Amino acid sequence: MMTWEKHRKILMKDPAVRKVWEETRLEREISYALIKARIEKRLTQAALAKKLQTRQSVISRVESGQNTPSLSLLKRLATALDTSLSVQFK
Repeated sequence: MMTWEKHRKILMKDPAVRKVWEETRLEREISYALIKARIEKRLTQAALAKKLQTRQSVISRVESGQNTPSLSLLKRLATALDTSLSVQFK
């Protein structure tokens, strides 16, 4: 059986795939960070959405990388998750 890592290495040989992967890095980082923080707080997407007074689908779209959240939403997420928000330029 092929692991994700092996499959990803094969995919990354395609320049078009690699370009899209690199272009969506920020969305993946936001997604991973949100999922990790939400799980650590033992919240479902629905419970987090309720704390934000929004719909579960909003949380789902951010976590799946379908939407890039606004700075305002990121601040609200950080507050609801009792965490801090950090932005860096590297």
